[in-house]
Amino acid sequence: MGADSPDRLPDIGVLGRYTYLATELFWGAIAFALLNRAGALRKAAVTILALYPIAYAWDRYTLAVGVFDIRLRTGIDVAGIPLEEHLFMAVVPGLVLGVHETIFGDESTGDSPAD
Repeated sequence: MGADSPDRLPDIGVLGRYTYLATELFWGAIAFALLNRAGALRKAAVTILALYPIAYAWDRYTLAVGVFDIRLRTGIDVAGIPLEEHLFMAVVPGLVLGVHETIFGDESTGDSPAD
């Protein structure tokens, strides 16, 4: 068996039904810290709110047709989709924006938080 064999991958399900929630909270905390450090919380919130309806519609559809089968979740549904999916739809763009803002900062002034 190769090093990338499924038998040798770490078990990420150690938290059982809280695995997905814990993962989203972990990465969400990192996204929040990056956005806060870059002074971009408000800009990120506006962007996430603008993207959210599109992400929600697509997520609800893909779950309904069976594209995803999320087993390691709390079982709490909000507006027809798992609680963790709502967090995912905020965490992913938040993390992308947090990394972007941390690297590039406010280029209009030439200031960069990474400097």
